[in-house]
Formats: sequence, C-alpha cells, structure tokens
Amino acid sequence: MSDYLTFALPKGRIMQDSMSLFGKIGITCPEMAESNRKLVFENREDKFRFMAVRAQDVPTYVEYGSADIGVVGKDTLLEQNRDLYEPLDLQFGYCRLVVAEPAELRRDDDPAGWSNIRVATKYPNVTERFFAEKGIQVELIKLYGSIELAPIVGLAERIVDLVSTGATMRDNGLVEVETIAEVTSRLIVNRASLKTKHRRITQLLEDLEKVVEAGPRISG
Repeated sequence: MSDYLTFALPKGRIMQDSMSLFGKIGITCPEMAESNRKLVFENREDKFRFMAVRAQDVPTYVEYGSADIGVVGKDTLLEQNRDLYEPLDLQFGYCRLVVAEPAELRRDDDPAGWSNIRVATKYPNVTERFFAEKGIQVELIKLYGSIELAPIVGLAERIVDLVSTGATMRDNGLVEVETIAEVTSRLIVNRASLKTKHRRITQLLEDLEKVVEAGPRISG
C-alpha cells in the first residue's frame, strides 16, 4: 500500500463534507457510496485509500503514519497538540469553543474576579491552558458527553464546550461567557509522508487551496 495515498476521515458529516471537497479536485471513491459498515474504502485505479475513524482518533492515525492525510476539527488539534503538519483550513464545520455558565449566575458574575473555579469539559488540556494564562486556578472534571448537564445537577458551575448555534446551551439555561477559539475543519499531514510522497501531497494541497479560496467563506 506504499503507493497509495491514505486518508483518515471522521465518520459522519465531516466525512461527507471532506469527500465533497475532494471531489472538486478529482479525488473520489465510488465504493464509499455503497451501503455497508466497512471502515476502509479504496479507489484502486487512482491509488486512494480512505479510513472511517472517530474524530478524536484522526490525529493519532496521521501522526503514526497509518494515514498520510487527515481531516479533523481545530478543537481536537488544540486539545491533543500532536506533531503534525497543518497546512490548510478547509473552511467548513464552523463552531466555537466557549466558556459558559448558568444564566442566573451570569447576571451577578464577573469573570475578572474568578480565582478558583470548577469546570466540566471534554477539553481538559485546552481549558487548563486557557485559564492558566489568565492566572485562574481551575479544578477540571473530564466528561465525554452532555456537558450541559453538569451545571444543572451541581457537578460544576462552568463548562467549556463546542457550540454551533448555541441552541442546546440556551435550552439548558446556559449563557456564553467567553470564546476560547473559533473552530473549523483542518487538513493535517504526516510529516514523513510529506517527504516520501511529496509530489502527490504537494499537488493535492495546491489544488485544495485553490478550491477553498474560491469557495464560500465560513460565517459565525
């Protein structure tokens, strides 16, 4: 498979958006249109291979060389801080990583006065760095889903989570306090692959950059 170019893509919407974008530069995989539960798909004619993986695992597959190229949200890259080449913002999958708290708390709360707080999040590394830069001591509670539940049941008064429309937070009585980062999907490349498959990857990056620059911009 050394002559193949291998992609690690997150299952779901980001995979669909990625393949739609790749299709504009001639990278396709008809096998992916079939209804099945396969995790690896191939375009044998053009020597492309695609792996369907969890979003959080994309950087791992790329860093260790199981995949040459991956697509993943900037939030995951910020959290994992892996040794990868990140050449291109693909300009889709827009959302924000924010600090939020209950609306009733927000009315009388001043974040400038925070000194020691408890925060529930899926992003402990990003959260710790963010508050450390502000000189705020934080007790982190790592959760894997339904972060908005934490303030409702008294587990933590604040949370750090991704928001797109903000509807889920509003429905659960939370309001945004600060934005930590704006997030879009990024193309990542294995550093060794960039050398061993330089011509193919460089051409792909040049073609993708033209398509992204010509396409609609993200909106917040």
